Amino acid sequence: MLLDTLAAAVPQAPFALEILERTASTPRVQQVVQLSLAPAFLLSAIGAIMNVIMSRMIWIAKRIESIEDKMEEHRTARQVREFGWLMRRRRLMQGAIMFSTAAAVMISAVIMLLFISAYITAQIGTVIAGLWVLTMLLLVTGLGFFLFETRLAAIGAQGPKE
Repeated sequence: MLLDTLAAAVPQAPFALEILERTASTPRVQQVVQLSLAPAFLLSAIGAIMNVIMSRMIWIAKRIESIEDKMEEHRTARQVREFGWLMRRRRLMQGAIMFSTAAAVMISAVIMLLFISAYITAQIGTVIAGLWVLTMLLLVTGLGFFLFETRLAAIGAQGPKE
């Protein structure tokens, strides 16, 4: 009834009416919401991972700043070694942040395209699947950087072997 009233009021906008008809289906909307739950949980997990990564990155940045604040002639050999070690850790963490952020952006695009796909006639399942695979690749790469950083942290700033 509402659709008939709108159709009579706006006969020159068939596209808007078609979109309205497609979105009027509660089961269709429920299906899209259900499909988007897995990517939404993955987005939440990526956020939790990034929180841990950022905590470690902040600690590294503060430690680098404290070493840089010391004058060149007052740095000990241990601080020079630690500075290089921290710089390597920082580069790894920057990679982890970059790839994890890219994964979060891609999974957000997947969620967006899932909702869009319910309202368009074009079949974009292959695009969505491709973005899901790209998300996984980016996430695994980011986690790889994080793994290397934690390994480097566990080894510590190695001094010269005696």
